[in-house]
Amino acid sequence: MSRESRLHKLLKHPHIWRPGNLSAAARNTIPSGFNALDLKLGGGWPLDGLTEVLLSEQGIGELRLLMPALAMLSNQEKTVSPAATADKIAWIAPPHIPYAPALALHGIDISRLLVIHADKPADALWAMEQALDSSACVAVLTWLSILNDRSMRRLQLAAETGLCWAVIFRNTRFIDNPSHAALRIRLQPAAEQLQLDILRNRYGAVGSVSVQC
Repeated sequence: MSRESRLHKLLKHPHIWRPGNLSAAARNTIPSGFNALDLKLGGGWPLDGLTEVLLSEQGIGELRLLMPALAMLSNQEKTVSPAATADKIAWIAPPHIPYAPALALHGIDISRLLVIHADKPADALWAMEQALDSSACVAVLTWLSILNDRSMRRLQLAAETGLCWAVIFRNTRFIDNPSHAALRIRLQPAAEQLQLDILRNRYGAVGSVSVQC
């Protein structure tokens, strides 16, 4: 096999990331509810990798951004497997208790919510890995502060095999830290919109997009 052929074969591997590559592999996604964002993401939020959301402060619209996809996941028919029934949306170490009436207003089935409190970052990390491995969740949202390179790698591997939407929220002060996340986005408020700076995107484009949410 020639050097060019070997290189071409290597670049077709799904774990090789090239910015703007929209056809790297068959996608397993959930629509975000925002057409402009779906175009950037290459179809929607990835269900086969970790999504890292960076923000300077809580409450700038990060949860409203996720609501359409969470509502879709919480109302889909339960996926029955020999091991378990996947229907839970896990919230791990949230900064505030989820407000059930607001979630229901956005169409989320609150009977499927699972809120897990963790006093230490290590506990939140462990809980996220367990949730991803459980086959019981359709989505796992986790708020993390301290997260080293090894832990980030573990989460990405768990997200790849967990068959559910895995999202971690972190402060933008970690933006220069190495990340194994398949999708890495910085959020910034912009007038009455939310600006998303897509810093890393394994299967779609990088760049900025603004959404009304």
